[in-house]
Amino acid sequence: MAEKEKIEGKPIGKVTHYFGNIEVAVIKLTDKLKAGDTIRIIGGETDFNQVVDSMEVEHQKIKEAKKGDSVGLKVSQKVREDYKVFKV
Repeated sequence: MAEKEKIEGKPIGKVTHYFGNIEVAVIKLTDKLKAGDTIRIIGGETDFNQVVDSMEVEHQKIKEAKKGDSVGLKVSQKVREDYKVFKV
């Protein structure tokens, strides 16, 4: 029970790749995500929230992504593959 209480928000995907040189995470979505949403990324020692400023699919800026999309977005901290992403 205690483990569940720690995780706030709705699971919306996981990190599939991280480009350290440009600080961009690729997230495979299991739910929709819009610019302006706040996400929380959890994995390893990492646990942080951030607002989605902009997203890209295939190098095209988009305002909204749907379930099944893989989106690239700038992240404020280093992340790794398989980190979980939540909408808060």
